[in-house]
Amino acid sequence: MTTGMWWFLGAAVVQLFLAGLLLRTRSQERPELAPEALALLRGGPRAAVIVALVALHQRGAVAAGRRGTVRANGGAGRTRDPLQLGVHRSLQRALALRVLAGRPKARQALDALRAELGRSGLLRPPGRLRAARVLLVCVPVTVGIGLFATAPTAGDPLPSLLALALGAIPVLAAAALLCVPSTTRAARRLLANLRARHPLPAHRRQVTDAKDVLLYVALYGDPALTLFLPHFSRDGGLLRRHHNRDDGYATGRGWNPDNGPSCPGGMPD
Repeated sequence: MTTGMWWFLGAAVVQLFLAGLLLRTRSQERPELAPEALALLRGGPRAAVIVALVALHQRGAVAAGRRGTVRANGGAGRTRDPLQLGVHRSLQRALALRVLAGRPKARQALDALRAELGRSGLLRPPGRLRAARVLLVCVPVTVGIGLFATAPTAGDPLPSLLALALGAIPVLAAAALLCVPSTTRAARRLLANLRARHPLPAHRRQVTDAKDVLLYVALYGDPALTLFLPHFSRDGGLLRRHHNRDDGYATGRGWNPDNGPSCPGGMPD
């Protein structure tokens, strides 16, 4: 193996090391998380918006609209939750969930929640995650360029095989790090512990507290929505298996697909 190939391998290792530093997080002591934050850790922005909608629906502030949309149904009530306020203020008209999550006010609240979770060591900051993934993609590119640039034109193939074998090590490591999720190990452990302490009940009448309904929706998603709010979840297009014929928002003049990425416990939704 030529000296030049060692330089390429060294550059690939440096890229791998820097990416690892960017992916490292420090878990800090944190207060009890709101259901919207737990949902964001479990299922991303979509799940967090769903929990905010459920909380608003419990107060009668939103209702299911036409063809799998959600519409405002009065004021937001006495809430200071930024995501709930951002979601409610985004509902100037009936919107599909996909469109609602991308509205500026809702997206701004989601970004603030992501930043808060990043500071607590539960979520990798998006900027660092993107930078790490760029570096990881550069690792196989660097190794490939090195193999091409230093390949001998003729003679013993053993140096080339050795270079290929050594180059595979950082490439495989980069591929493994590319699979690292945005949530940290501390976040996954937190969710697992909460699910163990709060298993999804078999019947909705077993839960009478609205806050508990939000917690179950945050932790379990669709199964909890189907259990506690079947009509609102189905008619509002909150379920992943819910397929709308159109996917956009309803306007006062009908359906426009080209514009536009509740009750607790035993009470009916």
